[in-house]
Amino acid sequence: MATLVLDGAAIRDEASFHAASRAAFGFSEHVAATMDSWIDALSYLRDDENMTKFKLKPNEVLEIIIGNSAAMKAAVPDLLEEITYCVGGINERYEDYGEKPALKLLLK
Repeated sequence: MATLVLDGAAIRDEASFHAASRAAFGFSEHVAATMDSWIDALSYLRDDENMTKFKLKPNEVLEIIIGNSAAMKAAVPDLLEEITYCVGGINERYEDYGEKPALKLLLK
C-alpha cells in the first residue's frame, strides 16, 4: 500500500494545505492550489495522467495519513471536514467506474 503523511500541525489554512499536498503527492505543475484540482488529481491515480507521483495498481490503495490531526482540527476544522468529504467523493468516483476505492484517510 502506498502511503503519504501530511503534518496537520503545519496546516493552518487552505494555502498551507495545498503547499503540503503539492510536496507530499508530487502534484504536476498542472494541478492548481484549489480543492477542485486536488479532487481531480486524486481521481486519476490509476491512470496515465501523471498528475501525482503515485501510479496505483488496479486494487491498490493510497493511504493518506494526517498526523497531528487534533492540531489541524483545532486550527481549521472546516478544512479537515472538507478533506474527509472530498476523499469520500473521490472514492465514489472510482466506484462509479467499476473500480475499488483508491484512498484511505487516517487521522492520527
